[in-house]
Amino acid sequence: MTDCGADPGGSAGNRRLGVLISGRGSNLQAIIDAIAAGRLVAEVAVVVSNRPDAPGLERARRAGIETAVLDHTAHASREAYDRELAAVLRRYGVALVCLAGFMRRLSAGFVSAFPNRILNVHPSLLPAFPGLYGQEQAWRHGVRVSGATVHIVTPELDAGPIVAQASVPVHDDDTPETLSARILIEEHRIYPEAIGVVLDGGWRVQGRRFMRVGGSRAAGSAGRESAP
Repeated sequence: MTDCGADPGGSAGNRRLGVLISGRGSNLQAIIDAIAAGRLVAEVAVVVSNRPDAPGLERARRAGIETAVLDHTAHASREAYDRELAAVLRRYGVALVCLAGFMRRLSAGFVSAFPNRILNVHPSLLPAFPGLYGQEQAWRHGVRVSGATVHIVTPELDAGPIVAQASVPVHDDDTPETLSARILIEEHRIYPEAIGVVLDGGWRVQGRRFMRVGGSRAAGSAGRESAP
């Protein structure tokens, strides 16, 4: 798989985001805050939730962002749901789809509708501990370092090219909850950075590798550790 990321939105200058949520939307808030602070040059065009009671919808409304609810239980199949979801995102002209706690596996058809234009943030240092509860998986496994990863979404679970990572030490007195809280700080830091990198272009995907043209370091790749 090789693709140049010079214009991921398909039209020059498009920096519109579609953010997908299922819950509280803390990573959505990190994106909103980064845009407001000028650290991320982008516009959240729409926030879509598969759950009408997701608290993140209110975060979006307070920020003046349009919202849409697509209840997955009202659709006959995953593919039917994803077709409607893709149609909504196209109507808003998004350049990049950002998963922010969206608790649904996306179909291959949806991924192919937005090739190399879907990002996810995951609470582990992928490829270690994919899937649900990555923080608890790391804690139970006894690793000394975990962290957060931003990756391009592919049909395979948590297996796409890695755009950014940040490491978080695992302390002897950690619980899954304390470790999760420190990892979340790094998620909030690197996700807006990675979104900016992808929107800026000047990258390509070669095999499983996300590569900056000219060999520049990817966002978050310095491996900065969070505070103990």
